[in-house]
Amino acid sequence: MTGMWMLFPLALSLAGGLAAGLLRWRSRRGLLWLTGLALAANLAVTLGLCLSPSAQLSLPAFAVSPELLILFKADGLGKLFALLFSFVWLMAGIAAFEYMEHEQDNPRFFCFYLIVGGALSAACWAGNLFTYYILFELMTLTSMPLVLHSLSHESIMAALKYLFYSMGGAFLTLFGIFLFLTEGWTLDFVPGGCLGLESLNGRELLAAFLMVLGFGTKAGLFPMHGWLPTAHPVAPAPASAVLSGVITKAGVLGIIRCVYYVLGAGLLRGSWVQLAWIVLTLITVFMGSMMAYQEDLLKKRMAYSTVSQVSYVLFGLAALHPVAYVGALLHVVFHSLVKDTLFLSAGAIIIKTGKTRVSQLAGIGREMPATLWCFTLVSITLIGIPPTSAFLSKWYLALGALESGIPTVRWLGPAVLLLSALLTAGYLLTVAIKAFLPGDGIAMEKVKKHEPGIAMLLPMLVMTVLAVGLGIWPGALLDAVQGLAGLVF
Repeated sequence: MTGMWMLFPLALSLAGGLAAGLLRWRSRRGLLWLTGLALAANLAVTLGLCLSPSAQLSLPAFAVSPELLILFKADGLGKLFALLFSFVWLMAGIAAFEYMEHEQDNPRFFCFYLIVGGALSAACWAGNLFTYYILFELMTLTSMPLVLHSLSHESIMAALKYLFYSMGGAFLTLFGIFLFLTEGWTLDFVPGGCLGLESLNGRELLAAFLMVLGFGTKAGLFPMHGWLPTAHPVAPAPASAVLSGVITKAGVLGIIRCVYYVLGAGLLRGSWVQLAWIVLTLITVFMGSMMAYQEDLLKKRMAYSTVSQVSYVLFGLAALHPVAYVGALLHVVFHSLVKDTLFLSAGAIIIKTGKTRVSQLAGIGREMPATLWCFTLVSITLIGIPPTSAFLSKWYLALGALESGIPTVRWLGPAVLLLSALLTAGYLLTVAIKAFLPGDGIAMEKVKKHEPGIAMLLPMLVMTVLAVGLGIWPGALLDAVQGLAGLVF
């Protein structure tokens, strides 16, 4: 494969998205075929790039200025994220075929869905921080219409909040980039860092913190998390699924690139930046779990859960330890599979029964058994009950914290993660218990089934099997992630 293939997902998605939005479709089937083929082709090309015998594909596109080069490069980290993004994007897109069925004459959702997917895939192949930032901004602007899709007052306000938070985080990141560019660095992605410095001065540490906080906005890091619980409840369920399972991970990828591929973990170890970053992640983990535990609106509960769970990843990255780094990358994969399944399950419940609150779900497991079993199994996974996948990632996160050498983190980190796991059990298993064991107040006569069709059910089943199975057979994924950790430490 040549380097030009890295641009294929972006070009195909832009073309498919524009065709979906601008052409007059005589039948909805044609629109769905276009969307499905574009998503499948994106995954196929990504898989081909991941399996390419070339050690590293590179494509310098063009120079904006002598210091700012648009560069694409395939490396191990980009391959992991690109494969995850394109697979989950395909799964949620297939589920959207049924979820969006009530909008026969409105192709707007699929138009922007394809474009955002292309921007995300291309961002995985970015070869320097400037290129990643450009694609990150494109992803933000094109994903906003997914939030305001219904055009209700509530969705418009939520979309504006999403945009304001995202742009605020982007400006923080951009300011940090400018501070580094004034030193004359190109900010290319090199495992272990490209700066070659022994230490950072005060201005450089500030730039590093601004970039962590800026990209952390998309990942839901406190205090920049407010867009998540506002945007998720109003967006269509497939959009909520990818906002939580994929788009938040674009912020995670940005932080990994900044800290581990531009700066180098050693430059931040023991600094005030590391301490502040760890404190923010632990606050976010605990706060998100507590807010989810108290929330009755189902999709909003899932949104607060995302705030908490993505900060598990950020905590692992902030520890600046190879074992915690392995746990963070594993949790990226596992959380994406789990949270997409949870949001698609919530969407199936909403469109089939009209119920949006946890308090309304008593006995619904008898009406939608397959959907609720998927919900229950991935909930058990997210809690971290062995042998499911999130147990493995949380084990590595806790072990990395214990081995980090930072006295407070060695006990406080695992303690907060354990408390959050207990709260996760409280806000997820209560849904399953209410669904399958509603108590004496629910009549036990035969009920009418409201199970979704195969288009929604199949993606949930596939991701549930992967979420559980990768914990039982983690070999290949664990080897790949440990190899990535070995490159940056």
